[in-house]
Amino acid sequence: MTDIVPVEDKPRRTIAVVHAGLGQPSSTRLLADRLADATVHELEALGHDVTVEVVELRDHGHAIIDAMLTGFPSGDLGRDIETITGADGVIAVSPLFTTTYSGLFKSFVDILDKDALTGMPVLLGATGGTPRHSLALEYSMRPLFTYLRADVVTTSVFAATDDWAQAGDRTRHDDGASSLPERIERAGRALAGIVAARGEHAKPGDPFASTPSFLDMLGGD
Repeated sequence: MTDIVPVEDKPRRTIAVVHAGLGQPSSTRLLADRLADATVHELEALGHDVTVEVVELRDHGHAIIDAMLTGFPSGDLGRDIETITGADGVIAVSPLFTTTYSGLFKSFVDILDKDALTGMPVLLGATGGTPRHSLALEYSMRPLFTYLRADVVTTSVFAATDDWAQAGDRTRHDDGASSLPERIERAGRALAGIVAARGEHAKPGDPFASTPSFLDMLGGD
């Protein structure tokens, strides 16, 4: 008989999903959601209680530009960055334009602290029109996160337009390639395995915690 672990005793993990889909509905958002579902399924099977936080970069377009100009993310953007950097794992998905990640996606990465994702398990995904651009994940997105010293999951997932048309077909393609559902499940399993093997991610400390208050600086009581 399998012991039932009380919910409050389960290890808790937070997965942050950040995507740069521009349309509504968005195939990029759809891929991000499928990757999150696969990861949650695997983590729950391993006995973890999982929270998923989704960050849509399209909602922060102007704020990202402001942060690039001022060097300081504020408001909802600042809170979402804290969510991402404080998570136990990140799923990052971008549409591909002219064979690389979108400008919105790169601009967001540019405003992150260079150490913010050090050691963070990151699963990469991308969407595009044709399978010809699938290698962009390996020659553009993976080096970007490797530069940030993230722990990038070996398996990444590219979804072309034709993949969505065959998304309900789990059989292998004529050329021997895995179906999109298979690739998503494999990637989710890989990220879940890394996240589950680690302890809860240590939340970044408040960089202003040691800053004295105005009252202290004025020597008041």
